[in-house]
Amino acid sequence: MVDTMALLPAFLRPTRMTRRASRPAAAPPAGDEAVLDAPDERLSPALVAAGRGEYDAAAALLAATRTAAEWEIRDRCTKRLAAFARSRPEWFEEWHADAPDDPDVRLVAAQLAVDRVWPSPARAELLREVSPLITAAARADDRDPVPWRIALDHARGSRAGHRYFEELWEAAVRRAPHHYGCHVAALRYLGTFWHGSHHECFDFADLAAQDAPADSLVQALPARAALGYLTDGCGPRVPWERLHAAADRALALSGRFPAADPWPAEIRNKLVYVLLRLERWDDARAQLRLIGPYATSFPWDRVSEDPLSLFLGLREGLLKGTGRPDPDVLPPAPPRPRSEHRGHARAGDH
Repeated sequence: MVDTMALLPAFLRPTRMTRRASRPAAAPPAGDEAVLDAPDERLSPALVAAGRGEYDAAAALLAATRTAAEWEIRDRCTKRLAAFARSRPEWFEEWHADAPDDPDVRLVAAQLAVDRVWPSPARAELLREVSPLITAAARADDRDPVPWRIALDHARGSRAGHRYFEELWEAAVRRAPHHYGCHVAALRYLGTFWHGSHHECFDFADLAAQDAPADSLVQALPARAALGYLTDGCGPRVPWERLHAAADRALALSGRFPAADPWPAEIRNKLVYVLLRLERWDDARAQLRLIGPYATSFPWDRVSEDPLSLFLGLREGLLKGTGRPDPDVLPPAPPRPRSEHRGHARAGDH
């Protein structure tokens, strides 16, 4: 069995600091409305146009993110556009036919191919067949880290060995040292291939966050490790002080974004789950106010088949008073971590 710590040195290395910036918080809108997985103002027109069978808006959006090196936005838009193309492929098929060598077409094609085979019981075998699409996307623009994030996910799903994963990781962070999507992919790899290795996951997440700028999404990585621990029930115990420190780091990041903004909604929804498990009711209440109407499927779909209803129930229970929320709508607590259990277990998600 390969020791997890033998894998960590390639992940835990200094990276260059980038420019720090912050955005002031604004007051959340009034009302009880809520939407699930709402796109932001840049992505929404592209999805609406794709719904009409038109690809020009999506092409312009991804081209703009590539030109401006907006890699976090590019990554998120790629995932959403590929997800839309799974159910409504006509617009993408036309785009692919018209511009098969376009870097943005190749990127969405790679993500779409991975997404299509991921649910299959034969995922590991099927993923190997889509490797050429990921290679083509990576070669289309050598600056772009997003194909390497897809490659990291692909390596996890195809059960690639740790040396190959290290090579992909080094290529990814060479292009974007603090790219959140690549860091999440690495965290998932650690959590999947060494099930129960929560201390190692926290080591990786904490050091990455310490090295990243204060406004980087990587500041939320320890909270994501905490979420994995709190929903797992396997492995050695992690000190609660470490869980609270991860939550505090994510709270500081959340405070840098405006209220009722769909962009940080994913991080804030995950943070609320962690805060609830830590029984930090006031902090969870404050985050719900910052979330506004923007609920996200993850993490609520891990504990409910109706994530929006669960979110609404939690929000109502927390915001209507000053005490703890109604226990009937709290996400169920997982079993306390037991003995350490490593190995090729489930393809879990940290």
